[in-house]
Amino acid sequence: MNITNKTILITGGGSGIGFQIAKQLSAKGNKVIITGRTEEKLRKAAEQLTGVSYIAADVNKTEDIDRLSAHLSDNFNGLDILINNAGQAYYCDLNTATDIAAKAAVEIQTNYLAVVNTIEKLLPLLKKSSEAAIVNVTSIVAFVPNSIITTYSTSKAALHSYTQSLRYALSKSSSIKVFDLMPPLVDTELSGGIGGANGIPPSEVADSLISAFEQDNFEIHTGNTAYIYELSRTAPEDAFKVMNQDREV
Repeated sequence: MNITNKTILITGGGSGIGFQIAKQLSAKGNKVIITGRTEEKLRKAAEQLTGVSYIAADVNKTEDIDRLSAHLSDNFNGLDILINNAGQAYYCDLNTATDIAAKAAVEIQTNYLAVVNTIEKLLPLLKKSSEAAIVNVTSIVAFVPNSIITTYSTSKAALHSYTQSLRYALSKSSSIKVFDLMPPLVDTELSGGIGGANGIPPSEVADSLISAFEQDNFEIHTGNTAYIYELSRTAPEDAFKVMNQDREV
């Protein structure tokens, strides 16, 4: 698909993967809007880029998503590409943790339910675009869970399943393309507590998305995700061992 002269919204765009995607897409002549909970963080991110604006919003608050929709309509006359990148991850030891359900609730809300709600609220704008797309950022752990982030793995598996169904449903009623960006461990603020320093740079994830846009590759197996996906199909027990060796994704 064409990825120039588009209006693009990126949730969680103030750092990490979202920031790198904003950087690459703004360089291609798009109007990029980044959003997140912290206005100062967004402002500093936008100052480093060209053609990028920001609006503070919490994807977990329906009223904030409604405000985002109005902002896009009033100031940008619509929306062409929605990139659902905001996420939450917790370390979780199933043997010793006493707050597993509480952490799981936060992850399911942010990583899955908030995405479903955001898409539902912004879909009318996307349907008005002549060439629109939705990108959901899931993860390698949607295929094979990692034992230190069990509930996070579950939330991303749910989002992956939803993304497949959404792609099928929208193909019957619209031309909206639905992409599933599935990185392995990435070195970001989000992953700092789960070994993120050992991950790939967020720019590599952004590179893979740009390539996928250009080739209409709807399920994007970035980096080691391609290997784990194939191993999960041919030798699932081995895939689980690989994903859980040294307790790092």
